[in-house]
Amino acid sequence: METEQKIGVDVDITINIANDEHVGYVQTILDTIEAAAKVRGTGIAKRSPEYVELKIKEGKAIIALAGKEFAGFCYIETWGNKQFVANSGLIVVDKFRGHGLAKKIKQMAFALCRARYPEAKVFGLTSGAAVMKINTELGYVPVTFAQLTDDEAFWRGCQGCKNHDVLERTDRKYCICTAMLYDPATHKDKPVIKDLVKQIRKEEKINNKQK
Repeated sequence: METEQKIGVDVDITINIANDEHVGYVQTILDTIEAAAKVRGTGIAKRSPEYVELKIKEGKAIIALAGKEFAGFCYIETWGNKQFVANSGLIVVDKFRGHGLAKKIKQMAFALCRARYPEAKVFGLTSGAAVMKINTELGYVPVTFAQLTDDEAFWRGCQGCKNHDVLERTDRKYCICTAMLYDPATHKDKPVIKDLVKQIRKEEKINNKQK
C-alpha cells in the first residue's frame, strides 16, 4: 500500500508507507541513521537489518524517496500488548533537510500509529530539539520515564545506545533523551492527522478487498 504526500525541494519527494519493494533500501537507511548519530554526537538505539526489513514488510514504516533516491525514513513499533506505540528511527538525508521533510515523515508515521492503534498511547524518546518541536505540534507532552511502557523488550533496545549507562545508573528514571507522550484519551488529533488517518484507512480497506 502506498499513501503519498509531495513536498517541494529541488525535486518532488514522495512519502509512502513502505512495502516489499523498498527492502533494498535497508542498508542505506541504517548507514544514514548511524552517520547522523556520529555527526550529532548523540546516542542511538541500534536495529539490525533484519528488524528494519521486517518493519518494511509489515507495512509499519514510512519511506521518503526523491525518484528512486533515498531521502528519509521512520518506523512504528507496538509495546505492552499494543497499549503503547512508538515512532522510531526518524532520519532525513542531509541534502534534503531544511524543507520540512522530517515533519512530513513524522506526521505520516504518527497518522499510521493512530490509524492502526487508535486506543494506544503514542510515545517517543528523543534528544533532538527539532523532533521535540514536531512532537509538541502533534500533541505530545514531556513525561517521566515511568509513564512510558514497562515492556522490557523496548528498554532492551536502548542497550545499543552509547548513553545506556546513564539509563542504568538512574534505575531507568531518566537519561539524555526526553520522554514524550501522546494520550488519545486527553488529546485530539490535528486536522492534518485526521485527514491522513482517513486516507490510510480508506486505502487499506481497498487493498484488503483486493486480496
